[in-house]
Amino acid sequence: MLPQEIIAAKRDGLALDPASIEAFVGGYTKGSVSHAQAAAFAMAVYFQGMSMEERVALTLAMRDSGAVLDWSDLDGPVADKHSTGGVGDNVSLMLAPILAALGIYVPMISGRGLGHTGGTLDKFDAIPGYTTSPDNVLFRKVVREVGCAIIGQTADLAPADKTLYAIRDVTGTVESVPLITASILSKKLAAGLGALVLDVKTGSGAFMPTLERSRELAESLVAVANGAGLKTSALITDMNEPLASAAGNGLEVRNAVDFLTGAHQDPRLRKVTLALCAELVLMSGKAGSIGEALSLVTDALDDGRAAEKFGAMVAALGGPDDFIENMDRHLVPAPIVRDVFAISAGVVGEIDTRGVGMAVVALGGGRTNPADSIDHRVGFDRLAGLGESVDGGRPIARLHAADEASAAEAERRLRAAYRFGNAIVPPPLIAGRINPT
Repeated sequence: MLPQEIIAAKRDGLALDPASIEAFVGGYTKGSVSHAQAAAFAMAVYFQGMSMEERVALTLAMRDSGAVLDWSDLDGPVADKHSTGGVGDNVSLMLAPILAALGIYVPMISGRGLGHTGGTLDKFDAIPGYTTSPDNVLFRKVVREVGCAIIGQTADLAPADKTLYAIRDVTGTVESVPLITASILSKKLAAGLGALVLDVKTGSGAFMPTLERSRELAESLVAVANGAGLKTSALITDMNEPLASAAGNGLEVRNAVDFLTGAHQDPRLRKVTLALCAELVLMSGKAGSIGEALSLVTDALDDGRAAEKFGAMVAALGGPDDFIENMDRHLVPAPIVRDVFAISAGVVGEIDTRGVGMAVVALGGGRTNPADSIDHRVGFDRLAGLGESVDGGRPIARLHAADEASAAEAERRLRAAYRFGNAIVPPPLIAGRINPT
């Protein structure tokens, strides 16, 4: 079929066979299918949807548009996790070293933040010397010797996704569940994994704010990933408040190191992190039950092995050898640090979590377009959570800012994001689990 025939077939609600999807994606990668045709295809999928079989075919075609990593030389299972994005979500920084401490290799290929959500790579850029773009030789060396390496997407992994995402971003088709599914999974399949867990967020800080939409995405991701041969499960987790008590790149790194060393662990963050780790330990065959898996990952965190792995990864990728021990020496502080208080005392009844994320953006800690530079020093810590009382002694958060103008705007936004009322029962932290199929 010609590209225009494939577009017309999907426009009219017809199912596309794998050969047609492969031809269209292959043509787009090579340049014989134009950007305009790709945009038309995306819009047709947005309105007509795709069957699970079509989604699998699209995901595989996008995976095969570039290189596929092979980790068969390693002596243990290979696994990874993907989050759909939120505020204060620094789980990856703890998950990778916890799993590495248990003999599970984690070649984590992560992205940067956009909009109100933070990006894992932006957090690591706060660490002096850490390279998020190593060559393939160094990447493989760190994974093999340390057990985990967190880096950025290379140009040869799922290149069709990078260009198609740029088109979706400007054509109003980002929210298409089939296209989101293929975008996420094509990169994970290209990473050569043996197991994957998905953290699908729901609530005011999630791209899918309703539980119904979050479940739809989680079920699509799990079905397509398993259909493409990758053992995958998903947890649907709450994003009606920031996951960690810190939001902002360097501050989330500090929060993660404190978590790994046991200096401070936010309870919600600990529960989600260990639950996601346990999923991968179970799927990787390192435990016979989820209870056994939880015990293993808890021990790896609490006895210090995970902290050692994190420090080794940072050093192997160019960061300081003593980062864990001397974090304060290496993380640059913001020039303005002060508490933000509510207008009047009360109990936190609701948080516009997206609003908190946008307050970080207003400080210079996020992007409104991919080319923006960011300030890794800024953000908030000591964020109040749902059900907490705030008053003249307990602030909403502590602000870290570069200048007075951005500080004032961020304070305004943060106060607007918090609403006060009677004590509430927070929504379930883990709202659902989708089993491997």
